[in-house]
Amino acid sequence: MEKPLLGKVLIANRGEIALRIARACRTLGIKTVGVYSSADKDLMHLRFVDEAICIGPSSSKQSYLNINAILTAAELTGADAIHPGYGFLSENAEFAEAIENAGIVFIGPRPEHIRLMGNKVSAINAMKKSGVPTVPGCNIAITAKNALSESEKIGFPLIVKAASGGGGRGMRIVHSTETLIESVQAAQNEAAMWFNDETVYMERFLLTPRHVEVQVLGDGEGRAIHLYDRDCSLQRRHQKVLEEAPAPNIPEQARADILAACVRACELMQYRGAGTFEFLFENGQYFFIEMNTRVQVEHPVTEAITGVDIIEQQLRIASGLGLNLKQEDIVARGHAIECRINAEDPKTFAPSPGKVTQFHIPGGAGVRMDSHLYNGYTIPPFYDSLIGKLIVHGKDRPTALARARQALDEMVIEGVKTNIPLHRDVILADETFNQHAVDIHDLEKRLLKESH
Repeated sequence: MEKPLLGKVLIANRGEIALRIARACRTLGIKTVGVYSSADKDLMHLRFVDEAICIGPSSSKQSYLNINAILTAAELTGADAIHPGYGFLSENAEFAEAIENAGIVFIGPRPEHIRLMGNKVSAINAMKKSGVPTVPGCNIAITAKNALSESEKIGFPLIVKAASGGGGRGMRIVHSTETLIESVQAAQNEAAMWFNDETVYMERFLLTPRHVEVQVLGDGEGRAIHLYDRDCSLQRRHQKVLEEAPAPNIPEQARADILAACVRACELMQYRGAGTFEFLFENGQYFFIEMNTRVQVEHPVTEAITGVDIIEQQLRIASGLGLNLKQEDIVARGHAIECRINAEDPKTFAPSPGKVTQFHIPGGAGVRMDSHLYNGYTIPPFYDSLIGKLIVHGKDRPTALARARQALDEMVIEGVKTNIPLHRDVILADETFNQHAVDIHDLEKRLLKESH
């Protein structure tokens, strides 16, 4: 007989992912605590949790990024576990340590793995030891003093990246030695401002890569499995816009090799929980760029093709129940696509907070909508503009594409501007994308072309 699951989970997040976690907990019979800022008292998931507690004002730093406030909320409500979702504190090793030091279960990896993978230099070095292919580059911190000598080993074009970075910040593409030092210093300044860590490194800049990632689950004791791969190449300013699974147009042997390498790396680390290895894929080769030690925004496309509830698996592993899945149990069926729906102007991409006057969720076979919106809800201006995720599944990629178009046509969000026209009229109307996978620069090139 299995040990009992967690008794009460505090959800340290907001929006659609908080609602997603609350639903998974309710399915498993786990009690839940919802936290919210003063600007978020009307969030949908707060209607379904067992308890709700305010953790501070609208500013993220004083609420969702306030470790003491979240720990105090857990103590006051008697929560025995905390799920961080994605974003905010989900990849903060200090947060994970503070939770475990308080005798509370952190639903995620061990703090040392968050710290290891949170620094891209140490992550790349760890992957090299595990046999995971990495982008040619340097494995040391770059400064104005050693930039020139290291660039000679790598070659141009190259990219300078913040070691603790993400979201495209602290990055500079360099085409020659003339702008190298200036670019390194600019990246250092931006990295210090955004991540409180000025460490940067360099690697070769691939010209037309795709962004392909591998979803993994580990039990923390040396067992791990993969849940196949995803393509996340449609990006704007390094932010993903649309994802699909499995990654199309990948040679099957190359796919099998990288899936096995990721599982092997997790086994060697004794990785715990859900994680994602992110790669650049070019000319039939994979190059590791980072590992996300949390659940991804795009996890539903993997759930659609495998039938595995990733949040449920996170909860099981955190409960000490380990993995109840074997690799041979995991079969990829059909194709899935996720469109990120943002409250933003589809032309200028400026955020569009405000009151939702009409909200209609699309339906039909193979259509799923993860969103915290409802009629009359007011989207606050203080947080990320993501308001929902449209996920469609079909027997093959053409069927999934057709269902995505149908669902976008049917979806109604009024009162605020959204990027639905971007998905419907630009991305899914593009014949090149409909025929085959595209590289990470494709969307921005198209947007630039349309603006002229």
